[in-house]
Amino acid sequence: MSLTDCTLPGLHHITAITADAQRNINFYCDVLALRLVKLTVNFDDPASYHLYYGDELGRPGTVLTFFAWPGAVRGRAGPPQATATAFSVPTHAMDYWVQRLAAHGVESQLQAHRFGEPVLAFRDPDGMQLELIGANLSADSPARPRLAGSVPESMAIVGIHSVTLTERKTDATIHLLTEVMKYQSAGSEDNRRRYQAGTNDHGPGTIVDIVHEPAMGHGTLGAGVVHHVAYRTPDDAQQAAWRDKIAAHFPHVSPVMDRCYFHSIYFREPGGVLFEIATVHPGFTADQALGACPSNGRDCDGSEMSRMRGGGSSRLLIMSLRDPTTKQTGHFRPTPRAACFLAPLRGAAPRSTIRVRYAIVAAT
Repeated sequence: MSLTDCTLPGLHHITAITADAQRNINFYCDVLALRLVKLTVNFDDPASYHLYYGDELGRPGTVLTFFAWPGAVRGRAGPPQATATAFSVPTHAMDYWVQRLAAHGVESQLQAHRFGEPVLAFRDPDGMQLELIGANLSADSPARPRLAGSVPESMAIVGIHSVTLTERKTDATIHLLTEVMKYQSAGSEDNRRRYQAGTNDHGPGTIVDIVHEPAMGHGTLGAGVVHHVAYRTPDDAQQAAWRDKIAAHFPHVSPVMDRCYFHSIYFREPGGVLFEIATVHPGFTADQALGACPSNGRDCDGSEMSRMRGGGSSRLLIMSLRDPTTKQTGHFRPTPRAACFLAPLRGAAPRSTIRVRYAIVAAT
């Protein structure tokens, strides 16, 4: 496939690190009213959880995920990192969110308009920098709020707005975004430069801001820090073309990795931030029907379990999810395919059960 036919319509997801999975779930489901789309184990670290939040379906451009590393030391924000993750909300909802955050004991600060849009800055319990940006969403925008959350639909988060990359040197990163990944310049303010996905599809997560901080101390990886930034491409053929193109500029591009819900390649941009290009398909309904809980208790197929684990018995991590409507608590396991990656544990006792008190399950 010719690269001229390939697109990167925007972000697929952003992945960060949390030191406390339960606290993280409570904040993102209860305070921000995002849906816990998936609760799995980490493909590359099967002793830890991987939490996925987003809209009803976990559409690319709405998804924020976390590697749960219990007791992880808090990281330090600084270059080269993604130092702020911003969600879109309707412009009229800013006062609502100031009050809602305050009611949950979360300090926030309304900042000066950025590129003509109001910005509400706050941090999650791990110290990760978050922003709500008041966006004028058009009626034909594909971004949609959650329908079953605790926030009124007219006030709710409607996907990722943008990610901010902080860099000591920006020229090479800008060249990658504009000349290779085909992002377009969308303006500048002070030391911040904005780039927009070149497809003009008006979907969520189409903006990347680059902030130039030549004198700022280097960031460190840890709790409250973004691990990587993923961009979306429609299918495997386009991903393969992107891989060839990027490998011509950067030799250290990963092979394609099957993440069950999408296929991924990874590379570090010139400044040092870890980038991913992930496919839109097969999506988060690959192993569960629309409307299912994020972990629905089904075991892996016996033959698949035996193959992945090399035979023998093993234990799965068991969760408790409480439906906020019925107040009933159900016990669930990680989603089927991901649970199979527990094989390296060889039957070791699981970590403590997480009781997901505020998980919002999808409306049926």
